[in-house]
Amino acid sequence: MFYAYLRSIVVFLIWVFNGNTHYHHKENIPDSEENYILVAPHRTFWDPVFMAFAARPKQFIFMAKKELFSNRIFGWWIRMCGAFPIDRDNPGQAAIKYPVNILKKGHRSLIMFPSGSRHSTDVKGGVAVIAKMAKVRIMPTTYLGPMKLGDLVKGQRVDMNFGNPIDISDIKRMNDEGIEEVARRIQAEFDRLDEESKVYQASAKKVSLLTYIYRIPLMLVAIILVLLTMIFSYVASFVWNPEKHRKD
Repeated sequence: MFYAYLRSIVVFLIWVFNGNTHYHHKENIPDSEENYILVAPHRTFWDPVFMAFAARPKQFIFMAKKELFSNRIFGWWIRMCGAFPIDRDNPGQAAIKYPVNILKKGHRSLIMFPSGSRHSTDVKGGVAVIAKMAKVRIMPTTYLGPMKLGDLVKGQRVDMNFGNPIDISDIKRMNDEGIEEVARRIQAEFDRLDEESKVYQASAKKVSLLTYIYRIPLMLVAIILVLLTMIFSYVASFVWNPEKHRKD
């Protein structure tokens, strides 16, 4: 329930503060009854927000580095929305076991960045292993748009482009060769989507400042909503521990 509530607020914030987001080929996204792994190059702090929004009503779990959970409010938010902490230096079996279990038995899909961080572009093997063990498809998408928060708020164009789902059932073993083949397929689709999105970006029109005049009161409403949600989350974090109710 909190996931849906927070997603609604985020939808409102995206519209109020940007209002220039374009989603392409959403028809490629698997049916909401099917679980899958939604993957993208990790380019900004907010690209997972656009990913989860675009694929609604499907809900997701997220892999997130453990450092993000140190803040009481933000850590509680992302836990309530299905995020689980990963130690990058020592990921352990939980990094594989928990998402595989959810994908096989639960109703949520997984958002994952194959490169692992915004500072890497190499497609790593974790997504291949999880997809193979859970027997799900990999859904590639790319974010192309502002990299700075100020540019996002200014209304610079955002393009979320969805590719063709990748079926890896033909790859029998996830050895080095198998993982490399999965990485090749994912990267090839990322490259294709980026080239297509560059065409969309080239046709972008400059946003008129008049567009935002009627949104100023709505921005104030959005800020109030966020502040109230933060207060609620802070208090609730002392009462409800999502980790104790998480089913492994």
